Amino acid sequence: MKAEIINVINTAWQFLEGNSRFMSWNLFLALFPLAMSFWLFSKPRSIFIRWGVLLLLGVTLLPNLKRVVVYGSKLNIEVAIAITLILIILGICLLRRPQSFSLLWWFGFLIFIAFLPNAPYVLTDIIHLYQDIRQSNSVWVLTLAVVPQYLLFMFIGFEAYVLSLINLGDYLQRQGWSNFILGIELIIHCLSAIGIYLGRFKRFNSWDVVTNPDALVKSIYNDMFDRRPILVIFITFIVIFSLYWLMKLVTLTLLQQYQINQEESEKISRASAKF
Repeated sequence: MKAEIINVINTAWQFLEGNSRFMSWNLFLALFPLAMSFWLFSKPRSIFIRWGVLLLLGVTLLPNLKRVVVYGSKLNIEVAIAITLILIILGICLLRRPQSFSLLWWFGFLIFIAFLPNAPYVLTDIIHLYQDIRQSNSVWVLTLAVVPQYLLFMFIGFEAYVLSLINLGDYLQRQGWSNFILGIELIIHCLSAIGIYLGRFKRFNSWDVVTNPDALVKSIYNDMFDRRPILVIFITFIVIFSLYWLMKLVTLTLLQQYQINQEESEKISRASAKF
């Protein structure tokens, strides 16, 4: 019995370790636009969200530094310098707000849009779960280790997408553009669906916007008018829209409750200070 338990633990660890390689990379790509949204649109009031995201971003970046360097080596020197500078500035100013519509702001916004599809992209990694199910003969390993790992992975990735768009929506509302929020969200869902198709089926990534733009444009031109890609993109759009609508409602409810609790705590603190 003891040997069987040890074998189950070892098998579960092998699956968790193997999956963590691609999950850490995809989570880094999903969390990066969320961190950008703190800088571009709105710094969250919750310190747990703010520093939790930055901590996760750092944790997922560390095992993938070599990959980042490899992708960075494909950039020409001008683009590499520009991206390096923006990352340095982002690191310094992440908890501040840049001047709206400045050249720096627009550059950051383009990076945000380019990387944003990586957040809902994590949903497509469920195909790896199917492979794990085929390879594992243990129900316990799948139930207690593998499936929870995938659920947590996909939840964090897609929640990063939801929070990013909530921050964008808050920003548009402050600018007096509330009427455009739904339309912009739908456009972003559509762009994300296209990005997911290009990433999953054509194996492009966000870096290809600057490292391989010719092949990217050619692929979009050749494939976007075929029936199968359009169907895949449409189904992906429906999935993203539906999950986003549901998770946005839950997230906004939790954020509003957190704000209410914070305001009540501040009132109690001020009342206590008077006495």
